[in-house]
Amino acid sequence: MSSQQIRLATRGSDLALRQAGEVVDTLEDRRHDVELVEVETEGDRVTDALISDLGKTGAFVRALDQEVMEGTVDAAVHSMKDVPTEVPEDLVVAAVPHRENPADVLVTPGGTDLEDLPAGSVVGTASLRRGAQVQAHRPGLDVEPIRGNVGTRVEKLLAPALHREHERRTEAEKEAQSRDAREQRRGDYTADIEAGVENLDTEDGEKRAPDDGDDTASSSEFEQSVTEWFDSLTPLQQSAMERDPDTEYDALVMARVGLERTGLLHHVGIEELSTGTHVPATGQGALCVTARRDSDVVDTLRDALEHVRTRVEVTAERVVLEELGGGCIAPIGVHALVQGDTIRTAVQVFSQDGSEQVGETRELDAEQYATDARELAADLRDRGAADLIEDARTEA
Repeated sequence: MSSQQIRLATRGSDLALRQAGEVVDTLEDRRHDVELVEVETEGDRVTDALISDLGKTGAFVRALDQEVMEGTVDAAVHSMKDVPTEVPEDLVVAAVPHRENPADVLVTPGGTDLEDLPAGSVVGTASLRRGAQVQAHRPGLDVEPIRGNVGTRVEKLLAPALHREHERRTEAEKEAQSRDAREQRRGDYTADIEAGVENLDTEDGEKRAPDDGDDTASSSEFEQSVTEWFDSLTPLQQSAMERDPDTEYDALVMARVGLERTGLLHHVGIEELSTGTHVPATGQGALCVTARRDSDVVDTLRDALEHVRTRVEVTAERVVLEELGGGCIAPIGVHALVQGDTIRTAVQVFSQDGSEQVGETRELDAEQYATDARELAADLRDRGAADLIEDARTEA
């Protein structure tokens, strides 16, 4: 297969292209010729829906796999968490590459932890699971939906504070210009005024402190002009300045891997949330490559990309999810981790408001992990998970 070009389908979003790029790099390192083909999906066209709603319909997956089944492309790259547990009969998950960190993170402009967020703080998320977990852990917080890709959501978080800072600097600059104009008319410029109000000496020789009661800043409060300040912002911050979000968010909960792959992780403050209390989504952090079951490319992809441990972990997670029957309808977290000859599997099923929860962490036998995973899911259903999922289906 090395002499034949592999046509690889991907979505055209920044995150999807970066993910597909990782796959392409690995294949090219193995001397395979790869062409990346961008395919628009329903999830890309619908911009006013929550990601959790789009996930219910396989909106990010279906169009790519259709191209594979029709033979237009050889394979498609997906985020594993977007792939329904029921894969079309003609398709196979040909390869599951090495998984990145599956944890969620709390994202804030300044690095505030979840425990330290004041009551009433607004936390944005596009995930039913993340929202329920936040409400279960901190019931005094206000969880609100947020739309858009990774970059858009971060920009919406940063925008309000940047707008306030811009307004503050603009008002200060206007006030300084007015004051300077008045002084110029009086012909009474002084060195102290040029240096700034805070540099004026009081009668007792001490520096005069700024007046905290004055909402407008003095000309010397900022060393930069408004234009210079804007030019000093990062491209992310400048882009955020163009946004006018309907909701002001104090924090977001997102997948760490999304921030890492888009290069935004170090532009915001984060707290990594424990996978024990905030169990990730099934397959979070992992990619997969689908291909036609009868295609010659299957062996090529598996040989170049497959990471056996990741395959076992995400398979255990997907078996649990399939047995539970919740899909993207209910807030469900499943995380499996291979530990020697066992697979430690944590499951959480919540009510949508996080007030009710059924969960368990169990060691599955690596020799029969699929059977054990089904038993775990069945036990949870009997203990109330089925009722929570049915309630979520009714509310959907």
